Amino acid sequence: MKYDIILAGVGGQGVLSVSAIIASSAMKEGLFVKQSEVHGMSQRGGAVLANLRLADAPIASDLIPLGSASMILSMEPLESLRYLKYLSTDGAVITSTNPMVNIPDYPDLEELLGHIRALPHARLVDGEKLARAAGSARATNMVMVGAASHHLPVKVETLEHYIQTVFAAKGEKIVETNLEAFRSGREAAA
Repeated sequence: MKYDIILAGVGGQGVLSVSAIIASSAMKEGLFVKQSEVHGMSQRGGAVLANLRLADAPIASDLIPLGSASMILSMEPLESLRYLKYLSTDGAVITSTNPMVNIPDYPDLEELLGHIRALPHARLVDGEKLARAAGSARATNMVMVGAASHHLPVKVETLEHYIQTVFAAKGEKIVETNLEAFRSGREAAA
């Protein structure tokens, strides 16, 4: 078994936190994990990319070859399209519908979302709306982990355990908000 994930977003959206939760959950379940990150201008709203590879045997490289990603998990729609050349023919695209408009010529949102909907295994989730309903817009990344959880080769209970672990130092209310966000994303993508 191997499962390769491209995680994409822009600075401040929590791409690296999402990657850490999935990677920790996979290791807890005995899988091998390799990860690489690109986040040079992330503090200024630049692109953030992580390659996350999960397998039941040792993995030679941390980079995902073109045309072989099992999933693109994106925190915003335009970033999901940037990496389509990495997606396998049966791969899934899970993206938030909420744009991060950080360039003057950001494409028309409805046209952009229509392009994503036309992909064979795409799932679009209003991550920000669900996160606000859970208690904080900052939990959008956990909504997206929940939406992706249907495809990930790890148990829901293990993902929830690592969400609790990552946010434990911030208090019980933050933990509950992020767990609620995870569960609402999972339900929205079912």
